[in-house]
Amino acid sequence: MSWFFSSKGSRPLPALNSLQQQRQRQVDCLKACHSSITEIQKDVEYRLPITVKNVTININILLPPQFPQEKPVITVFPPIRHHLVDTQGTNITCPLVNNFTMHSDLGKIVQNLLEEFWKNPPTLAPASGPFPYLYSSTTGHPPYPPPPGFSFLPSFPTQETNRSVPVSETVSSSYNTAKAAAPSYGLISDLPLPVPTSEVGINGFTYKMPDLPDTFPELSELSVSQLSEMTEQEDVLLEQFVNLPQLKQIISDKEDLVKNIEELAKKNLKLEPILESKRQALLDKYELLTEMKATFEKKLQRQHELSESCSLSALQARLKVAAHEAEEDSDSIAENFLEGKTEIDDFLNLFMEKRTCCHSRRAKEEKLQQTISLHSQYHAPL
Repeated sequence: MSWFFSSKGSRPLPALNSLQQQRQRQVDCLKACHSSITEIQKDVEYRLPITVKNVTININILLPPQFPQEKPVITVFPPIRHHLVDTQGTNITCPLVNNFTMHSDLGKIVQNLLEEFWKNPPTLAPASGPFPYLYSSTTGHPPYPPPPGFSFLPSFPTQETNRSVPVSETVSSSYNTAKAAAPSYGLISDLPLPVPTSEVGINGFTYKMPDLPDTFPELSELSVSQLSEMTEQEDVLLEQFVNLPQLKQIISDKEDLVKNIEELAKKNLKLEPILESKRQALLDKYELLTEMKATFEKKLQRQHELSESCSLSALQARLKVAAHEAEEDSDSIAENFLEGKTEIDDFLNLFMEKRTCCHSRRAKEEKLQQTISLHSQYHAPL
């Protein structure tokens, strides 16, 4: 095995050309932006599962051979209804994908798609089949060959679901350590047995499959010919399975689970009126909260307007305008006196009153200006 690890005779990897470097840069950016993305075929096909409103959607990204000179093909499964998807519900037709260029960022484009799905959740199409592609073409698109210079693993081999097991092979395997595949019978597969699982369910319930014995004493005494006849007679074999204590235990456990589920369902039905009343109370409180919020926003706006009108800068502007008006009134009174329209006693009273008011307002405006200047040194501007 030393030749396998030695570097003798190993050829260096070919250098990437400019297109392959840009392709690799786009793929690295896509992986960096989305850590949960799955690589289906290296540098060709990627899949990103997302869950929006309890609906799981797979976003499939297919890179053509001349990518990034050619735009990627982005599809979704199962088919959905959304304004970014075509009428078939599978192909993404947003402007970011249609206007893709070499200078675009594939990772950011996919991120924008996810944000749009989260803002406007899609809905599932009425009918959808199994996932239509894996190392193959998407709906309406031919499969792409791998780009030169990149190696990838072949597709997974299909399982032999229709493999038939001869009777002789089944009988002879009982004497060997390796166990052959068990034949499937129509009646046995129709038995109403629960599916045993060791994983935690939705409600935290676990079910442990009864331990099966390595040997069956009632069958060890039979000869090979008798076992062969038993395999040919399905009713006898079915009776043998039904009489197994493990199967009886599973059926008993199933009946107990059904009873427990029925009791739990009855308890839930009794709690339904309470839940409905609390739900209605919550809706009423939410409506009250909405009304109080609207009232609060109006009062807050009014408070903001009043605070703006009573701020130091607003008061200073008003004092400046009032002082200017008092000065204009005093000048008008003086002009009327010079023209002989006003007696001297009236002139003195009116002129002194307006001038006093003007100087008083100017003094207040200057004092307020000093206060604003002093305040701005230690606080934010008013």
